[in-house]
Amino acid sequence: MTETEIPEDHPRYASLVTRHRIEAGVEKGITSKQGLIAQGRGEAFDYLLGERTLPSADDAARAAAATLLLADRPVISVNGNVAALAPAETVALADAVGADLEVNLFNHTDERVRRIADHLREHGAEEVKGLAGDGEIPGLDHARGVVDADGIEAADVVVVPLEDGDRAAALDAMGKTEIVVDLNPGSRSPRTADVPIVDNLLRAVPNVTAHAEDLADATPAELERIGDEFDADAALDAAEAAIREGSFADADPE
Repeated sequence: MTETEIPEDHPRYASLVTRHRIEAGVEKGITSKQGLIAQGRGEAFDYLLGERTLPSADDAARAAAATLLLADRPVISVNGNVAALAPAETVALADAVGADLEVNLFNHTDERVRRIADHLREHGAEEVKGLAGDGEIPGLDHARGVVDADGIEAADVVVVPLEDGDRAAALDAMGKTEIVVDLNPGSRSPRTADVPIVDNLLRAVPNVTAHAEDLADATPAELERIGDEFDADAALDAAEAAIREGSFADADPE
C-alpha cells in the first residue's frame, strides 16, 4: 500500500502516512534503518500527548518564528527522518524565514547526503548545504560534528529537529541559539534548546511557518518581545504534565 492508497477516514491515517514516509525514506536511501526505531519512539510520545499541538507548543512555535525572523544567519539542520517526513514543509519554512538548509547525519555517507540534498531539491529547495564538510562543531568525534563552514558553523540560530542530545549540547557550547522539535520533553535536546517545541514534526514545522508568515511585518521590537516572553522551562513542564495527566479513555484503537 502506498501513501496515496491509505484511506483518509482510517482512524490512524496520520500515523500510517508517517510510517509509510519513513519506510519509503529507507527504500530511497535517505533514512537509516535506525531512523525506524527513532520514529517509533517519537510516535509513542505523540500518542501520550494526545496527537495534538498543545498551547505551550504553539507558543513555542511562535517564539521560534520570531527568533528565526530576527536571525542574521539562520540554518535548518536536516537529517534522514526530517527529509523523509517533511521535505516540502521544511523547504517552505526555510523560504518563510530566509534560512539555509543543511544536511547533517549521524550515519553519514557522501552518497546519502547527496540523496537527501536531491530529495529536498525535488521538493522546492534551490540550495542545500552539507556537501562541503569544511567546518566543525568542536567536541564531537562522530560525523555529526562535520558541518559546512558557511552553514551551521557560521549560523547564529539553528533549527535542529529530531536532534541528538550530544550535538545539541555541543551547539549550545558554541553559543548557537537552538530551536529543537522533539516529542519527548525529557530528552536532552529540548532541555538544551532555547526554544523547545514539543510536538510532532509534521505539525510543528508548518505551524512555525504559519507564525512566520503572520509575523512577517512585525517590528524587531515586537519579535524580540515574543522571544523574551517565551518560557522554555514552562513549555517543557506543560508537555510533561500533559503526558502524565493524559487518559486513554477516548483514544482511537490501533
